[in-house]
Amino acid sequence: MIEKLTGGIYLVDGETVVTEEAALAQMGIHTTKEEARDNTMAWSILSAHDTAKDGGLLKIKFDAMASHDITYVGIIQTARASGLTEFPLPYVLTNCHNSLCAVGGTINEDDHVFGLSAAKKYGGNFVPAHLAVIHSYMREMMSGCGKMILGSDSHTRYGALGTMAIGEGGPELVKQLCRRTYDIARPEVVAVYLTGKPAHGIGPQDVALALIGATFKDGFVKNRVLEFVGDGIANLPIEFRNGIDVMTTETTCLSSIWVTDEETHRYFAVHGRENEYKKLTPGKVAYYDRMVKIDLSTLEPMIALPFHPSNVYTIRELNVNAADILRTVEQSAAEQLETPNLTFRLTDKITADGRVKVDQGVIAGCAGGTYDNLAVAANILAGADTGCDAFGLSAYPASQPVNLALVRSGAAETLLSAGVTIRTAFCGPCFGAGDVPANGGLSIRHSTRNFPNREGSKPANGQIASVALMDARSIAATAKNGGVLTSASEVDYSETIPEYKFDGSIYEKRCYFGWGKPDADAELKFGPNIADWPKMEPLTDDLLLRVASVITDSVTTTDELIPSGETSSYRSNPLKLAEFALSRKDPAYVGRAKEVKVLEAMRLDGVEPAPVKEIYDVIRTLTGKADIEPTKTGIGTLVYANKPGDGSAREQAASCQKVLGGWANIAVEYATKRYRSNLINWGMLPFVFRDAAQAENLPFSVGDWIFIPDVRRAVAEKADEIKAYTVRPDGTKTEFVLTLGSLTDDERQIILDGCLINYYNN
Repeated sequence: MIEKLTGGIYLVDGETVVTEEAALAQMGIHTTKEEARDNTMAWSILSAHDTAKDGGLLKIKFDAMASHDITYVGIIQTARASGLTEFPLPYVLTNCHNSLCAVGGTINEDDHVFGLSAAKKYGGNFVPAHLAVIHSYMREMMSGCGKMILGSDSHTRYGALGTMAIGEGGPELVKQLCRRTYDIARPEVVAVYLTGKPAHGIGPQDVALALIGATFKDGFVKNRVLEFVGDGIANLPIEFRNGIDVMTTETTCLSSIWVTDEETHRYFAVHGRENEYKKLTPGKVAYYDRMVKIDLSTLEPMIALPFHPSNVYTIRELNVNAADILRTVEQSAAEQLETPNLTFRLTDKITADGRVKVDQGVIAGCAGGTYDNLAVAANILAGADTGCDAFGLSAYPASQPVNLALVRSGAAETLLSAGVTIRTAFCGPCFGAGDVPANGGLSIRHSTRNFPNREGSKPANGQIASVALMDARSIAATAKNGGVLTSASEVDYSETIPEYKFDGSIYEKRCYFGWGKPDADAELKFGPNIADWPKMEPLTDDLLLRVASVITDSVTTTDELIPSGETSSYRSNPLKLAEFALSRKDPAYVGRAKEVKVLEAMRLDGVEPAPVKEIYDVIRTLTGKADIEPTKTGIGTLVYANKPGDGSAREQAASCQKVLGGWANIAVEYATKRYRSNLINWGMLPFVFRDAAQAENLPFSVGDWIFIPDVRRAVAEKADEIKAYTVRPDGTKTEFVLTLGSLTDDERQIILDGCLINYYNN
């Protein structure tokens, strides 16, 4: 059972929930809400890292950072252009996304060579390909109670280890490299109160999916910090906690933190870093803005059906009512995918006896590939086999130390003997660069996301496949049953596994540890695909923007704004990567954007673009702005989406629009803080409708021109309302009002300067 409480909650001694201040007085406790608010674990860590300490905007400096091989090149290139001389804090460069080096010739390994050379030049740590998934390494080697870590991956979450971690787009890491700060208003804190003990068959993914299902759709924890408390925590092994924690990203929360105890202490001791442990607990009376109460004993094995981790059902109810549930998913998918001549089917997975048969199983990455998950999966599959039909199961241990422990414990032998293929430490199945299912296939995965086409299918080529998220235990049970969907609660197995023994010598023998040892004379090694960012112009007084894409889905993911998968190989080349922008959602977008970019190039050459002369004439007449100067009015494109930016932290969802001439997004709201921050850091205006009802009858459509007068002044002077006009050659116009929401002074200046690089250079 999951219960959501609003209106403010007090927690006394970490155990007693009090919803009324009067009840505190009856208990002999006299405190104010403000005093109690400061007693959360989250605030103790945030305040310790706040360099401003003035009661206003928090200005955070992190203890360490991490990036993988589809983000670190762009980050270092941006930081170089902004004056980087050395890494001012520990910065780990891992190689777990483009590890296979399978697409694009040399360009993936060229990025790895660049990363190692950057670690040597600027003083960073480098983890070669196949050694560890980014988050496994950071848990094992960099976490610490009371620390804060920033990562350029949305699943940067180490809260169960007492570490507040935040996933953001690359420019936020650039700010830290340039000795600036991460600036946010003090976030609200939501207590996640755990009681009870998980029943047989329940794993961390089941708890995580239940939490996501309860909180995502209504934004209950959006941009807030989750603080895990309650006596139920003591019933969870540490990797079980890690498995829940990493998936909190899918609730759209900002970060997470957990009570620490002897189980946490044991984790650090096992990993040879006992000094990183300290006891974390809320103060005697802590105030939370909201609370989610979860009775672990009531949860059942879960499945998140396509196309979102919040689309959750119990496996039991799916098996009882498969036809109706899968038909509902098909109907929802048809509305979401909007792909002509492409039919998405799941009801064809129903067998003659009414059960669901899947095509593939995967246990992988930061969520699934832990020692505990794979060792328990081995217990389930002991003496069994996955069958000789189409279904197959692959397992990706999240690090080489985990892989080695599985070998030494005998679990790897058990898995291999059952027909499971054991792969490398690689994130590919999470984003479509490994184990891409066949057309029409359904894969069950203990991984992080199941967004449309994220598994690697290409709708433009007539392909469609999908992923359902499940826990490793139920995936192993399904494998034991030949691919027939089976809950782990239906099979008899033991959760008792051999004790995990961490062997860090693998890292000592292969990783480069350069923190604190920069070599200014070392040369960066550039492959032919590694390119600098193109020049970006400052914001002009007025803007003339063409609507290049209109997306009306309830939520738009970053995968739909810039696809994952094989496009990752081009992330070191901004212009080449931009060719893939919106390619799965709106294939005509790039062509439309390029047409307008030609007009902006003419303007920058001092030539009035003749194709828009008629539009300017209409603008002068309808707005009364007779003094408009076409050569001083920026020309570009904008994208509209109701709620863009769910999912990945990848900055390219914004930067690809920018390099194609994008100046703005318009939305009803932004799905995540990190996507909005990415827009700002790339000099794009994050507009929202002043009146959200405008979205019900949009005042523009694809191909329309929108004129925004005096926009530079509006940004500089913090205008609350910004007038915009849809202008058409036939002389008609539609006036509507936009706003930019809350912006810091630095964010306003970044937009005025045109991007973060310009801001630092200025």
